[in-house]
Amino acid sequence: MLFYNGQKESFALIMGDVAGEEDVLCRVHSSCIFGHHFNSIECDCREQMEISQQLIQEAGKGIIIWLEQEGKGNGHFALLKSVDYKRKGVAQAEAYEAVGFKRDARDYTQAADILNEIGVKSVRMLTNNINKVETLTQHGINVVGIKPTKL
Repeated sequence: MLFYNGQKESFALIMGDVAGEEDVLCRVHSSCIFGHHFNSIECDCREQMEISQQLIQEAGKGIIIWLEQEGKGNGHFALLKSVDYKRKGVAQAEAYEAVGFKRDARDYTQAADILNEIGVKSVRMLTNNINKVETLTQHGINVVGIKPTKL
């Protein structure tokens, strides 16, 4: 399903019948051109997506919401500007700050809107990021648990 909020497009990949269901596995994933298209070894985005897809396939149902939020929501320019700091061993969030951007500018409100529109009763998040859970909960999504996607 494709969603548009007036500025950005997002989409939901849905496996199985999830409307009205409880405890649905859900991955909210931000785009990462370097991880997904160029197989960068500097991030684990692709691996987290693969783990999420496998878990959803094993469960027989689930949702992956893809948000256009490259570079922790700061965009491609910020990502490229931060490369020199990353090469020196600086963590990505600190590298963004060093070049004048937010540590993490992502917003998960549209993911909550999408889940509300799909009509799931509750989700189990596939994530390592508590900010996703907090935002979804603030917007009326019943998050019943978290399953980490760290390798």
